[in-house]
Amino acid sequence: MTDQTTQIDRGRAALDAELEVAKLTYSGAARWVIILFTLGAIGMAINQLFNLRIGGYSLLEGMYLYVLAGFFLSLTFITFRAWGPPSPQVPWYDWVLAAATVGVTGFFVATAGQSLDSGWEYAAPQNAVWASIALYLLILEGTRRAGGLVLFGIVLVFSLYPTFAEHVPDPLNGFTQPFTDVIPYFMISSEASFGIPMRAFGNLVIGFILFGAVLQFTGGGKFFNNLAMALVGGYRGGAAKVSIFASGFMGSMSGSVISNVLTTGAVSIPAMKKTGFSARYAAATEACASTGGVLMPPIMGATAFVIASWLSRPYVEIMLAATIPSILYFFGLFVQIDAYSARRGLKGLPRADRPRVWTTLKEGWLYVSVFALLIYLMVAFRWETTAPFYAVALLLIVNQFRAADRVTWDGFLNIIVSVGRTLSELVAVLLGIGMIVGAFQATGLTGPLANELVYIAGNSMPMLLIMGAVTSFIFGMGMTVTACYIFLAVVLAPALVQAGLNELAVHLFILYWGMVSFITPPVALGAFAAASMAGANAFKTGFEAMRLGGVIYVVPFFFVLNPALIGQGPPTEVAVVLACALVGVWFIASALQGYVSFIGPLHSSGLSLIMRFVLFFAGLFVAAPVGGVAGMNHAALTLSGFALAIIPFATAWRAGLSDAVNTT
Repeated sequence: MTDQTTQIDRGRAALDAELEVAKLTYSGAARWVIILFTLGAIGMAINQLFNLRIGGYSLLEGMYLYVLAGFFLSLTFITFRAWGPPSPQVPWYDWVLAAATVGVTGFFVATAGQSLDSGWEYAAPQNAVWASIALYLLILEGTRRAGGLVLFGIVLVFSLYPTFAEHVPDPLNGFTQPFTDVIPYFMISSEASFGIPMRAFGNLVIGFILFGAVLQFTGGGKFFNNLAMALVGGYRGGAAKVSIFASGFMGSMSGSVISNVLTTGAVSIPAMKKTGFSARYAAATEACASTGGVLMPPIMGATAFVIASWLSRPYVEIMLAATIPSILYFFGLFVQIDAYSARRGLKGLPRADRPRVWTTLKEGWLYVSVFALLIYLMVAFRWETTAPFYAVALLLIVNQFRAADRVTWDGFLNIIVSVGRTLSELVAVLLGIGMIVGAFQATGLTGPLANELVYIAGNSMPMLLIMGAVTSFIFGMGMTVTACYIFLAVVLAPALVQAGLNELAVHLFILYWGMVSFITPPVALGAFAAASMAGANAFKTGFEAMRLGGVIYVVPFFFVLNPALIGQGPPTEVAVVLACALVGVWFIASALQGYVSFIGPLHSSGLSLIMRFVLFFAGLFVAAPVGGVAGMNHAALTLSGFALAIIPFATAWRAGLSDAVNTT
């Protein structure tokens, strides 16, 4: 119980920090340094990605990444305090650390060509060794500030691991190297801090985070909220259904569960409470919708871009693969809210409170056209690295002709400050977690560890997947989603792939289970954030969010066992499996709420609990895209699920008719 209480306290402390950060406004020198460094980094990215060769010179990839690290890691010390609550006031020693970061990374920029020619990652001269140690310490401190003590501790232990690897028992035994050899390897090689995570950041993440921020600041959030209200606000439980769509759109743009809750929740939670939803249920709905938004294409947050770089696949493939699981998650959430609303007789929003669909689309054509351009450039031309910059340019130009949402000069500077803070946090985490990747590479441990995990699981696929889910959940509680994913991509993914699972499905499986902690106690930061806004009990909201978001716990098992659910298969198979999954999710969601949407209630009697239990397993059988249960193939398992659902459906139908008669 003590450990659980400690976890809850940590979660609340992290949430309080997030809430304080959201209120920060920078002024004076700090504000202008953030603006200048962020604009400098964006300009460098544009020059590199568009190959403009401004000044007749193009940077080596390593030099480019060092420049980005210099800009954004230095901003970490300006935007995050060493101790105490967040504050826009920058102490003198943080200015010193920021200047030191610029100086050290400048050394690596200047020597990048010589380092590449001479192989400094394996035999660095003395000045490069000292510079590497200095940058190592700065990265550790940046990771501590941006990622928290848990992530800092994990990064510290693994970064030192190669120095004592041979003294660790199997299966973690590896090659030992001196500290003065290990740290330069981390800082100079392309396999550690400046490896896949930072390459993904430099090539993909900057543009999409800039696009998401500009879209929100130019009125995109308001448009998507109005569109959702116009489309579904009039139906029963309309306020909650609006929250699903609006938070889904916003989460996809921001890539952050907490910031999504704080922005859309300020509107959606009071609206839900006003139309009859309890504070706890309103908060849980917002938490689940915001969590799902980060998993929703086309943007999906920074982690999806890291997956694309890790697998050396176009981002479009990751985006398309994530589409079906996202549909299933939001469909399950929609069904549960509809069932809850029907069970309690909740109505939709009054006509006077809802905008008209055509008027909303007419006013927001800009945002639709920008998204269309973004997706067209990514899908038709494969311009994944440059497409968001074209979209941002179009958005800013056309925005100037719209008086209502026109971005002023101060507004533009606010966008840059917001982007700079977001990117500085991400860079500090990526540089730190990159050392974990480097530690496994330096000790040659990745392959043997995968073999050991398969052996521990007894070559049992279900056991290996359960181990993977639990591990992802545990690390997701103490790490950011991106950090959790990168760590497990090194440690766990090879074992799952070696067991015969689809590689892309495995990496999405890790991503999904890393997100689960946002709605699952004892941490449940997304649920806690929403509960604080709704005035509800945080822990009860977390358990309500678990029930509402229940689909997220089972869908990853479905698509990792049958890649057709991520679009990896013949079109006919994908269509059949998707149809079965949608029906199965309908059954599962109805069972969780005790009401079968469009049919009737499973009344709260002892028999009702049995019916809900049967309907839940019927949903699992129908939705599961594989066979093998009790010797049945896929078709037999699906038919068994439909057969199991007959009695609960008949019970709900009869109860629905009885309620209709009584109402009459």
